[in-house]
Formats: sequence, C-alpha cells, structure tokens
Amino acid sequence: MTIQRKILLLAACCLLASCATSPEVEDQVEQAADVLYQDALQAAIGGEPEDAAPKFEEVERQHPYSELATRAQVMAAWSFYEANQYSRATAALDRFIELNPADPLVEYAYYLKALCFYEQIVDVERDAEMTRLALNAFEELVRRFPNSNYARDSHLKIDLTKSHLAGKEMTVGRFYLKREQYVAALRRFDTVVKNYNTSNQVPEALYRKAEAYLALGLVDQSERVYEVAKYNYPNSIWTERLSGLRENPEKPATPSVVRRSVDLITNIFK
Repeated sequence: MTIQRKILLLAACCLLASCATSPEVEDQVEQAADVLYQDALQAAIGGEPEDAAPKFEEVERQHPYSELATRAQVMAAWSFYEANQYSRATAALDRFIELNPADPLVEYAYYLKALCFYEQIVDVERDAEMTRLALNAFEELVRRFPNSNYARDSHLKIDLTKSHLAGKEMTVGRFYLKREQYVAALRRFDTVVKNYNTSNQVPEALYRKAEAYLALGLVDQSERVYEVAKYNYPNSIWTERLSGLRENPEKPATPSVVRRSVDLITNIFK
C-alpha cells in the first residue's frame, strides 16, 4: 500500500471515529462539514482527484473552524498532487504548513511538497531547477524530521537527485573537455567531487580530472587524483582506466596554454 493511500485511509478512519463518538443529534454546521468531507473523500478514494480537490477546499471555506478543516487542507493538496496540478498542490501545502506548524500532518505536508517537485523532473540535462527544488525540499524534511516515517524514502530520493545534478555537471564537463577547455572542464568535475560526493558520478569525475590534468601536462596533479581514486574507489572501472591513462597519457597542450591554465587552476582550486 502506498503512503498516499495510507493517508486517505487515515482520513477516512478519523472521519468514522468522529461520527461514532458524536452525539445522536448534531448541530447543523458540524453535520454539514461531515457531509462535505465525506463527499470529497469518496471522490478521492474513487480515483477522481480533480473532483475531490475543490470539494475538500469547500469544507474549509464553509467551515473554517471545524475539526475537519485542517485535514481537508492536506487532502485538497493531495488531490491536486494526484491530478498532476503540482503548483496548486505546493501552494496549498505551503499555506497548510504556515497555518498549522504544530499539526501532526505537517511532516506529511513537507514530504508531499518534495514529491511535487520530484515528479516534475523530466530532463535534468535541459533544466535542473526542479531537481534542485526537490533536493532542497527532501533535505529540509530530513533536517526537520530526522526520524520521520518518510525519512528513508527521502534519503533515497536525495541520492537520486544528487546523481541527476552530478550527471548534468559531468555532461557539461565532458563537453568542455572535448573542446580542450580544460579549466572549465576541471571546474565542473571538481563540483561533482566536492558537492555530490555520494553520487555514482564521482569515479568518472576523478578520471576526467586526471585526464584534463594530463592533457595540460600537469602530471603531479593527475597523480594526486589517481591516489584519491585508488583509495576511495579501488574496484571502479574508472580507476582501472585511470591506471591505464597514467601509462599512456594524452599529448599535453602547448606550454603557453599550460602556463595560463596553471594560473587559473591555482586561483580556482587553491
């Protein structure tokens, strides 16, 4: 059972519990709130999130001080999420978090907000904005709620988003390397090594750094990179390739290019 389905069932159980303990004769306002919420809940469970969302919003609009109003806010956001209306979902979640910072459902609200960004990751090679937003949102969740029920999945998605972002840096770095713009390439590979050091892109980033250094004739720097790769990733195919690269280095760039590159590298990586 998915987490989203669990929250639906939780909402339904809470509704049934409140109905079971209510007096036989309720006042008209509370009864009307229950009716509205039940109608919205049935639409959500029935697989009609686009219909459910405005119905949940109606619960809060007509009965803002009822016990079901805050739960309806979260359910409206969930319905928007299920309907792929992510901007409306995040807006609803931000509002809920601001108005109900101590509510037990805040933890879930943070998680759902992160999922809204995550679901919009289409092609990180073209636009990494949603990937960064998703990463920041998941990191905020685990920072605020380290023992959250959603922490494990959040950590997994943090690793995936970092891998995506590292992959984008690698693509740009390889582009610069192919064009012999070695300093620009080194900057990208160094970003991967420093900022995304848990991603699966790091072994190749180290290889490419060494490749750029050797192309510039900077053998000592390349050797240091190799030692790092051998220590941290001894069984990686990229470390094996790096070992072979040391034995058969590429032809270095011209001395003037090397001098300019050394000056730039000293300023960038000091």
